[in-house]
Amino acid sequence: MNVICRKMLTEQLEKLDLNYELLSVNEIRIREELSSQQVSALNASLKDYGIEVIENQKNALVQRTKDTIVDMVYNEDNLPAVKISSYLADKLNHSYGYIANLFSEVTYTSIENFIILQKIERAKHLITNSDLTLTEISHKLNYSSVSHLSNQFKKTTGLSPSVFQKIIAKRRNAAAQSEQ
Repeated sequence: MNVICRKMLTEQLEKLDLNYELLSVNEIRIREELSSQQVSALNASLKDYGIEVIENQKNALVQRTKDTIVDMVYNEDNLPAVKISSYLADKLNHSYGYIANLFSEVTYTSIENFIILQKIERAKHLITNSDLTLTEISHKLNYSSVSHLSNQFKKTTGLSPSVFQKIIAKRRNAAAQSEQ
């Protein structure tokens, strides 16, 4: 949990006089049973910060799975060389089969599809905000080839990465010309 998030959570939880424990990234444990009024107050105080209270253990594991995937895709310099199933099982201390079944049951999509969506979002971010080539981006996101990245990119966005790059370049040129 970053410092700002931790400070904000601490302030909100103490303001509500709750007995809590900060466990890990994006996870706290309330040490007492909350009344419906306390739950409502907690939800209201955290909603403005875009934080959702998850009371169900299954939903909490699905959220931790999503957070682990997002962290893996966005914060690893290069995606892990190990199988993602092994990576998730190790990080979440559950079998991959259990995690995958639960994820599909709760989200109505597969972990694989969620990973693809996150990788394509990261690719769009890298295309937009870096000078990396598509070859470098495909390597960074652990694709076997540029064509594999391009196929998934087009299937997900409806555009090829090169068309997406051209659209971004045109927007930048138009913005630069309107500033002059």
